[in-house]
Amino acid sequence: MTAIHQFVPTFAPRDAIGTHTLHVQRILRGMGLESEIYAEGIVSRRDRRARPYRTYARARATSDRRWLLYQLSTGSAVAEFVQARPEPKLVNYHNVTTAELFAPWEPHVAVECREGRRQLRELAPSVELGVAVSSFNETELKGAGYRRTAVAPVLVDLDAADVEPDPATVARLARAGDGGGADWLFVGRVAPHKCQHDVVRAFAAYRRLYDPAARLHLVGGAGSHAYVTMLQRYVAALGLGDAVELAGSVPSPVLVAHFRAADVFVCLSEHEGFCVPVIEAMRLAVPVVAYAAAAVPETVAGAGVLLDAKDPVTVAAAVHRVLGDAGLRRALLEAGKRRAADFSLDRSARRFTEVIGKFLADQGAA
Repeated sequence: MTAIHQFVPTFAPRDAIGTHTLHVQRILRGMGLESEIYAEGIVSRRDRRARPYRTYARARATSDRRWLLYQLSTGSAVAEFVQARPEPKLVNYHNVTTAELFAPWEPHVAVECREGRRQLRELAPSVELGVAVSSFNETELKGAGYRRTAVAPVLVDLDAADVEPDPATVARLARAGDGGGADWLFVGRVAPHKCQHDVVRAFAAYRRLYDPAARLHLVGGAGSHAYVTMLQRYVAALGLGDAVELAGSVPSPVLVAHFRAADVFVCLSEHEGFCVPVIEAMRLAVPVVAYAAAAVPETVAGAGVLLDAKDPVTVAAAVHRVLGDAGLRRALLEAGKRRAADFSLDRSARRFTEVIGKFLADQGAA
């Protein structure tokens, strides 16, 4: 029997990489392969879907041929462990945030990012296949010296959004909109590279120039407490305390309620290896305005308004046009629906299966 065991720095089944890892395991097992998940950080001690990574060295071999698949997104001792192992290796690359974006806020996270970049390069000679979740990421793999690469999108079940939105959140957001005004939304960890401060600046300009009753909802857990504190103070300094909500991490029904209430999704992030929330917005019929940085243009692919600059007035004007031009809005919603379909779980799973299947066939392991 052939095995491809996965290794991940942290196993958090609700985040994008944790969800992706579980889908990969399902696909590999569906291909007739043995596949377990090993991690350094396991969010819940009761979660038996992942094992401490060091236990792998003591596990009894139950397969004739084994590969190790590392989910690379940050610096981790797990990468060093995988690199030192004699088994042949694969990497699934989600990208590593540029350290400079974190350094002023969370120096220890910046260290992890630098380690991740170093490990990306040092793993290359021993990796037989690098699978990138975007072409943007594949370019980085090739630049780091990976000899064989392929692109297979991040695995996300967009149909999971077909849950009933939380009634209390729906009612609360509806009451807030009784006096009119547009609802802006951005979903993502509150962290320096996501640039929520730029969204707040653009939102302030939009309220001043076009819609003084508008509201902004920032949904996502804290990726940097120092950055969250700054953002809260910035919102207060601009006098937007009653108009800007930092909702934090929320369960799926609450998240869906926010998407259903939103008039526009605004992403001004500086660094994304894919950006799943953009696709979620398209899937839930929310038009997208985004800054054209990193992998975002590839993910949006003409199904949203892409901006080469993100100064507040430019972003505010783009949102005003999207909300005021019925024809443009309709075109964006139709294009967004088609683009989201490109990343259906079935379609993305088929692509991942093709990539791994071809690799194993070439290795004589199929």
